[in-house]
Amino acid sequence: MGADRKKIGIMGGTFDPIHVGHLILGEKAYEQLGLDRVWFMPSGNPPHKRNRKGQASNEQRVSMVKKAIAGNPHFELSLIEMNEDGYTYTYRTLERLKEENPDTDYYFIIGADSLYDFATWKKPERICGACTIVVAARDHVPAKSLDQQMTFLSQQYHGCFIRLDTLNIDISSRLIRQWLHEGKSLRYYVPDPVVSYIRKNNIYLTSEGDIG
Repeated sequence: MGADRKKIGIMGGTFDPIHVGHLILGEKAYEQLGLDRVWFMPSGNPPHKRNRKGQASNEQRVSMVKKAIAGNPHFELSLIEMNEDGYTYTYRTLERLKEENPDTDYYFIIGADSLYDFATWKKPERICGACTIVVAARDHVPAKSLDQQMTFLSQQYHGCFIRLDTLNIDISSRLIRQWLHEGKSLRYYVPDPVVSYIRKNNIYLTSEGDIG
């Protein structure tokens, strides 16, 4: 790898809503891998999440990401998947980025749950050909199990998988939405500006409720 090459991390997802788990993983990847930037890339129309009734709109999800990352100079918002026609696929996005920026190496950050589903993704071998995959611990998956799965997938698809040395963060957007419906506080789990935005726009809630 040349010294003049850029290193960009990509944190993809629906971010419905974005929470501190996403931010911690992005920061840890930046630090551990010596990245130049970490892009937060909301999925525009992910094929595995077609039923989005009762959830945030595309504009709302983008606004929440903007508010969450505003205070970090090496976090950036990428809208590359928000402007595609039809369903968005990771391999297409990564290949497009690689073609447009041949001087950049991309590091795609995923959770352990996604690692075990990776073989079901569209064109996994092409994803591996376009980036290094960075795997974060989740749901108390043992490190040995993660390493075995990464070894298997790297052999299967000729890819490079790196385990992110970070704390296990058992938090998900689905859990956050559940807490909202139950009237529980989101404080310290979701950045305050995002919580305020959710409250102001009454996102996820059918009636007024305390979202902390």
